[in-house]
Amino acid sequence: MFLFNKKSFLIAITFIFIEIAIAIFFKNGFIRHTFGDYLVVILLYFLLRSFLNISKNTTASITLLIAFAVELVQLTPFLKALGLQNHTLANLIFGNTFSISDLLAYTLGYLTILFFNSSIYENFIHQAKHRS
Repeated sequence: MFLFNKKSFLIAITFIFIEIAIAIFFKNGFIRHTFGDYLVVILLYFLLRSFLNISKNTTASITLLIAFAVELVQLTPFLKALGLQNHTLANLIFGNTFSISDLLAYTLGYLTILFFNSSIYENFIHQAKHRS
């Protein structure tokens, strides 16, 4: 069940750097709040794929469940109960306000993962390689 996947880990690290850049250079707006949430699902997917040897679609589903759980926790005083309501990193990771649009961004990230794992995409790539 556990197996280190270097390629997935490197992809996850790349997404971490992208997320950090977004956090530094975009303080608000679509890129920070929506696109960042979309990308974080893909980041989490590759991070899980780095260490878990389970099917891609199962990993994608677990990723979506984690993202939704983190968002739903924002409906509670979770960070306050832990004394972390003023902790910058905790607020960055867990957020502090629930938003339906975040759930939509997570879902779009999940659907993107499913598309890239699909046979449709695999067939497209296979055909493209054989044309050149």
